[in-house]
Amino acid sequence: MVSMIGLIGGLLLLTTLALRGWNLFIAAPLCALVVGISGGIPVFPGTESVAFVTTYMNGFASFISAWFLMFLLGSLFGKFMEDTGTADSLARWIISKIGVKHAVAAVILACAVLTYGGVSVFIVAFSVYPMALGLFKDANLPRRFIPGALAFGSVTFTMTTAGSPEIQNWIPVKFLHTSPYAAWEISFTVAIFMAVLGFFWINRMVRKAVANGERFEHRATDPAIPERDYPNPISGLVPLLVVLSISYFCHEQFQQYALILALLGGCISLSLLNFRHFHNINKAINEGTTGALIAIGNTAAVVGFGTVAKASPAFAVAIEAMTAIPGNELIGAALAVTTIAGLTGSASGGLSIALPVLAPHYTDLGVNPDHLHRISSIASGALDSLPHNGYIVTTVRAICGETHKSAYWPIAALTIAIPTLGLILAVCLMQWF
Repeated sequence: MVSMIGLIGGLLLLTTLALRGWNLFIAAPLCALVVGISGGIPVFPGTESVAFVTTYMNGFASFISAWFLMFLLGSLFGKFMEDTGTADSLARWIISKIGVKHAVAAVILACAVLTYGGVSVFIVAFSVYPMALGLFKDANLPRRFIPGALAFGSVTFTMTTAGSPEIQNWIPVKFLHTSPYAAWEISFTVAIFMAVLGFFWINRMVRKAVANGERFEHRATDPAIPERDYPNPISGLVPLLVVLSISYFCHEQFQQYALILALLGGCISLSLLNFRHFHNINKAINEGTTGALIAIGNTAAVVGFGTVAKASPAFAVAIEAMTAIPGNELIGAALAVTTIAGLTGSASGGLSIALPVLAPHYTDLGVNPDHLHRISSIASGALDSLPHNGYIVTTVRAICGETHKSAYWPIAALTIAIPTLGLILAVCLMQWF
């Protein structure tokens, strides 16, 4: 009982501290300590086989050991796209083809293409926002919907679908020995469902706001789109295709390590095609490296918390309850991944915590590994977009200059409700077929 109170209390405390802006390097081990002590885990190693310090650091270090190169190359690829202007060029080209009349669709599509091509969701938001601002201004649409459009195009149907180079689609490969294209028929069906439903939903919200008298509000702090010698958009599209192609042809042989080759190929092809467009290559490398360390460090801090939680007696009870849900076994897996990703505010962190336990349990029961892969991936992108999620906080406040009060509810509809409906559809399809 005490262990369960500590586990729930630790998770809620972590959510609260993250929402209040606490550094995860401090908040995660502090909350893990609460879980550990309440679960009877000694703080320091001794005669006991399990101790808080070693358990937390083993989880922290193992995640970095497994995924550092992917985070590093992904961050460098995004920074190279940003510094050379290829991300801006490709986004501008997509937006110019669709036009002001379909401003919302243009923003969503630009984000989707860049994200599915392997560009970091943070880089996508920074690159597309100035152009989204211009489109919404020309169309006289309420600017509070820009964060929702950016998030919907980046962290929903593109992030967790089959073939995506984003890490949320690749973590299950390590634990299930599957392919990033696992259950691709169902995955693409669900992705189309989410894209269509989300598109109509955000347009309905925008139309309703306009009908209520909301208009675009100009601010003195609005960024201007910088004029520079942009590369040809084709030179930005080719590296994205290189990433997708290498991951497709190499995933069977190299499993999750194919992502290293894919992102490395993207970096090399991008550099060769656009070397003269680099604004400051040394700065891009330094910022990309620093960004990778921060991103993987924050995620590893949450994974360390999950490792301590997993060692507590209450965690085994909670997992047993979820996995004992009658009916389709995938329902329990979906609930477990969704809950952990939501409470930690991290899709990748939730997957890394849940799958080491769930993968062997469900595969021993005969569950199709491809189905479990896809369900886990989609589930990780459902509740991870709660207000304390790092991407949400950065996009709403730092990039778009909005408040959670004005901008978060459209985000919640698009990045929580839509993926949750997609998850339900995926479970139904897997049961029927």
